[in-house]
Amino acid sequence: MNTPPILAGIRERMQNLSERQRVVATNIANSETPGYKAREVSEPNFASLVGGSGMIAAPRVQLTDRMKSLGAIQPIGTGLILDKDITETKPDGNNVTLENQLLKMGEIQADFTAMTGLYRKQMSMLKTAVGGRG
Repeated sequence: MNTPPILAGIRERMQNLSERQRVVATNIANSETPGYKAREVSEPNFASLVGGSGMIAAPRVQLTDRMKSLGAIQPIGTGLILDKDITETKPDGNNVTLENQLLKMGEIQADFTAMTGLYRKQMSMLKTAVGGRG
């Protein structure tokens, strides 16, 4: 049985929000670690849910020794990127701002609540469609 595209999209977004919450929590935990750079999770691509082939794949950059000596770091995991919403960098090289990270936690909570509401509505409609009470 195929999952309806709306439910697949909700599931994918909830997984993305879960990963994003984990990354923001890691940023907060490392807010005093010298040289730590705040990370973020890239947004999911929903084009396949509407029949599209998706976006062009992001280029993969292989770091050379010279790039590493200048301070370039390889992203840690799939979908992780350096946070571009940086307001300040501390003298020790750490750029995590607790206020920004807490705002992101609030956004994640609001988005997760919205996805949960959409899921409940979809399940109610499916129950109604098969003759149950929505």
